[in-house]
Formats: sequence, structure tokens, C-alpha cells
Amino acid sequence: MSYVNMADRNAIENEMSWDDRGLPVTTFGQITKTAAAFPNRPAVTFQMFSDDGAPADTLSWAELRAQVAQAANMFRALGVGETDVVAFLLPNTSETILTYLGGQVAGIVNPINPLLDAEQIAAILRETGAKVLVTLKAFPKTDVAQKAADAVALAPNVKSVVEVDLLRYLTGIKKFIVPWIRPKVEVKHSAKIVDFRKEMANHGRELAFADSTEDRVAAYFHTGGTTGMPKVAQHRYSGIIYNAWLGDRLLFTEEDVQICPLPLFHVFAAIVSLGASLGSGAHVVFPTPQGYRGDGVFDNFWKLIERHKVTFMITVPTALSALMQRPVGNCDISTLRIAFCGSAPLPLELYKRFEKVVNDATTDKPGKLSICEGYGLTEATCLVSINPPDGEKRVGSIGLPFPYTKVRIVSVSTQTDCGVDEIGEICVASPGVYDGKTYTETAKNNDLFYPGAENPAGEEVQYLRTGDLGRIDPDGYLWITGRAKDLIIRGGHNIDPAEIEEALAGHDAVAFAGAIGQPDAHAGEVPCAFVELVDGASITTEELLEYAKKHIHERAAYPKHLEILDELPKTAVGKIFKPDLRKRAITRILNAALTDAGVGTTIESVVEDKKRGLVAKITKTGSVTEADVTKALGAFTTPWDLVG
Repeated sequence: MSYVNMADRNAIENEMSWDDRGLPVTTFGQITKTAAAFPNRPAVTFQMFSDDGAPADTLSWAELRAQVAQAANMFRALGVGETDVVAFLLPNTSETILTYLGGQVAGIVNPINPLLDAEQIAAILRETGAKVLVTLKAFPKTDVAQKAADAVALAPNVKSVVEVDLLRYLTGIKKFIVPWIRPKVEVKHSAKIVDFRKEMANHGRELAFADSTEDRVAAYFHTGGTTGMPKVAQHRYSGIIYNAWLGDRLLFTEEDVQICPLPLFHVFAAIVSLGASLGSGAHVVFPTPQGYRGDGVFDNFWKLIERHKVTFMITVPTALSALMQRPVGNCDISTLRIAFCGSAPLPLELYKRFEKVVNDATTDKPGKLSICEGYGLTEATCLVSINPPDGEKRVGSIGLPFPYTKVRIVSVSTQTDCGVDEIGEICVASPGVYDGKTYTETAKNNDLFYPGAENPAGEEVQYLRTGDLGRIDPDGYLWITGRAKDLIIRGGHNIDPAEIEEALAGHDAVAFAGAIGQPDAHAGEVPCAFVELVDGASITTEELLEYAKKHIHERAAYPKHLEILDELPKTAVGKIFKPDLRKRAITRILNAALTDAGVGTTIESVVEDKKRGLVAKITKTGSVTEADVTKALGAFTTPWDLVG
């Protein structure tokens, strides 16, 4: 059945209940089913380098199943049971795939962002109680091994460190030189250190233990770890299998090839891309350890499409913008038919430009590209909605809810359901939502759910509050309008930052825009905007402010301050990272207030406190007292500490 509109979506759901689908219970059960159907077809490919002739490490579905079993056996031998945690701190490699899948077969897998600092990594390791950490062996031009060693020293619960050596992916002179120039790692922990490949080779290619027989927590994904205060979301097998089923039923066949240059520590790559292939048998290509950030990936991207005959690319708006600066040239990209874009809203002009460039390059060939924007979140085990691949794409919309996913729009003020096109908080119920137990820390689940109608079993359905503001149009398409927590509250008046961002993004010189509320002594908050320009553009802040005033409909939303940055801070998957923008604004505003008051000190840093939010740390210098600072900053609501 095609997936064109809400009628198709409802027809699929009405075939039978979710529980009656008879799907595998566990990840290993799903891999076994797919490997039996397509044993010799390619499952995953990893390229260490991005150039067209670079060696590619490919596993068939039968080989992937065998090596996942080996990895799971290895983790069990290291003391990991069903409720124990295997964490990994890795870039993308074949071993990362095996760790992600094998870790959730043996116990609970916990991917961690390697860009975090050692203290943040340690905080996640302690929060999850990780028993094993899989990470890199020391390698040139990366500090992951040292950060891992420092983090384990701060997390004594980690008993074993399993090292992945990238040397196996090198050839020629590089393979000879690297052992001589490896950086030295200072180890201050007592955990056992073993080599991934050597240790795995000691174990059989069939599971040496009984696979789980019931649904259970299989993965932990951290969110917000870049602020130093990570929350850890729990994913059950049922949510992972749901994404695999969606991939099989609606998105892929075993003939499809995905290219996924996103990191496997993030749900977009792990749950959406790799996860959807687990059900469909589609082939996934991971180019370079750093994905889109890897050397030459953007420059060689169209050649990679041609080499692997890619049909489906996983992308984000920032990557699409960068690709627009690389001509397709004479590359044959006629196999490419869909680009799945997520993580952040896609500007209309970028959508049109990308679609035109790719389709112009395939005019004389059978391929025709369409872009499908979608939506998911870590807390819901990712997928929620998509612009239907075979139906109408409403640019700016995040599409139709997937079958068995129910979406409510709830009024922030009255907590009642909104009508058609009325804006409220997006709330979700699906097989991926873990009712009442989304986060490992019990307190973080308080007020995270709204009760809904009863399900067929007579149980009350819990709807996860996403924190996103949105609306549903008359045809069932879902639209995000902003973040509930991102609302700028100016003297009690709510301002949606999306209105400011969309206005600025309409200027030809603007690549990306981020709006926040900056501290204000009178109104509490006033709008502040940051922009990143397109390459080669030149414009002044005054010109942009004037443009914004002409295109923002509400006077209260006019930015009081605008800054042009070389690059906006972004997460690993391309979202504008607003906490960094808020820290920048707090520092600027409070420093100005201290100077105006004649207080001879400045902001040392702005950090996030679990209970107080963003806190300004003010350097204690000379005779400066708390009374002096209180006098200067008393009109602001931003908390602060005098330190030093």
C-alpha cells in the first residue's frame, strides 16, 4: 500500500492492532529475521576516507548477524547482563555499528557524544552505571582516547574499556607510520583494557546465551549533554522494532541504499537510518568516522552517491546548505530519489534550490528527487511523522503522523485540546513512548505526560509532552511553530522565536537565524537574534534589523539586539544550539550592567545548574562584594554567584 495521505495512514493502522502484528520482540530477533530473508545482500558499509577509490568495509546481513552475536557474547563475557550498560564513545566505524547492536542484545547500550568534555562524559557514565566503555585506541588527530581515559577515572563503575583501533582501516605508508606517531594516553583508572577485534575473535558467531524473551529497556540516549547536565532517555526493544517496521512498511525495500553521514551516537542515525534498515534489509553507507564533518565528504558527496548507487540520503538543513556550494558536475546521481531531512526546519528557499539542483542534474536520467521533511525526538524513540514519500510534500510541515502514532495539540495555558490550526504543545503517544518512564531519573518524568483516552485494553494512554509548539492543519499535516521552553516572555507577553527566525531567514544574505530572549531589567526578557550569513554575503546589522522590522508582524517581537556570527553554534545533527546563544547574551548584558554600575568585575562564565538554570559566575576581584553585585544586577532575574 502506498502512503499518500491520512486515509492511507489510517487504513494501515486499521488493518490490525499494533500488538497483533506479530513482530520480533528483540533487536536480535529482528536482525535474524532480516538476515534470513536477505543473507547475501549488503547490510552496512563504512569508509574510512571519502574519496571515490577509498576502501569500503561492507558486511552482508548474514555477516552482520554473526558479528553482532560475537560482540554480544564478548560483552556478556565482560560481565554485562540484561540490566547492565555498555557505553560507547566512538566516531562512526564498523565497530560502532557492532557495539550499538551487540550492546543492546547483551544488555543496555548507551551511545555518548565524543564531542563532550571528559567531565560531561563521566556524568553520563555515572548516571547510566555503565559497566563497559567501548572507545578509540589512541590515534593521531583525535583526543577521544584521552577524554575516555579521563572520564573513566571519574566513573569508577566502569570496569572494562574496549578499544577500537582505526589502524585496521589504513593501507600503505599510513598503516606503517601511525604506530610510531600515536599520541600517548595518560591512564588514571584501574579498569581492564582490551582490544575490540582481538577480544571479539575469542567468541562464537551464534549467541552463547538465551536472547531476551520479553520487551525491555535496550538503549539509553542522552539529551542535553552539551550543557553538562545530561538527561538520559530510555528506549525499549518495542520502540526500536517500531522504527524497523516503519522502515520496512513505508520507506525502504532491500533494493534501497541509504547514505547516512550522521553520527551513530544520535537517534537520527541509529534509530531512524540504521534502525529502519533492520526491518527492510536496505543497505546503509556510513562515509568517514565524522560523517558530514569528515575530510572531503562534502566535496566527494556526489561521487559517493554514484559509487554506492544511493537511493535515499539522510540529511539536515546545514548539510543541504553546504552541498549547494558543491556542483554535481558529471556525477551520475540518477538513483537518488529521496532526501529525508530532519533535526530542524528546512527554509523554503533552500528546499527549492536543492531540489532544483539535483533534478536538473538528472534531467536526462530516470531519477527524480523529492525531499521529505520529518520529525522525531529522542524521548519518543524517534520517528513521529513524515511528509509522505508518495504524497504531497508541504514545505515547512513535518508531515503526517506515522501509523500507530497519535498526536495531540494541547493548549499551554488551559491544557485542553486545541482545534484545527490552533497552536499548542505537541504531545505524542506511540509504541516508542515509554509511558511514565522516559528518563532514567524518576524526577525528570514528573509533568512530562498528559493523560488521554483509553486504549483497546481499557488502559489510559499517556501522551508525551514534546516541548515543541505546533498545529495540525485540516488535512492532518503537523507543523512546528517553536519550542515551548524557547518562548520569549517579554513583560508577560509570549513571543514565539520562530516568527523572528523566519523573518530573518527570508533575507537572501541569511543562511540561518536563531532568536532567544536576552535578560532585561524592565521586561524580564526582550528578543535578541543571531544570524549566520551565506558564503560571500555582506550586510550590516543595521540593515538586517531594518529588514526584520518590515517582516515581523508584531512590534513586541522586534529584536532589541542582533549579532552576525561567522557560524551559529550547532549540535552534531545541525540544530542551532540555543543554550550557547543564551550564555553569550547573558554575558554581554550583565557585563554591561556591571560596568555601568562601576563594579570592577566581569562574568567569568555562564553554566547550567540542574535546579537554577543558567547561572552567571562572576569573578570576585579586589574589594567587590556581593552587595555591589546585587546593586548592579538586582533588576535581572538571571541567577549569579560570586566566585574566586
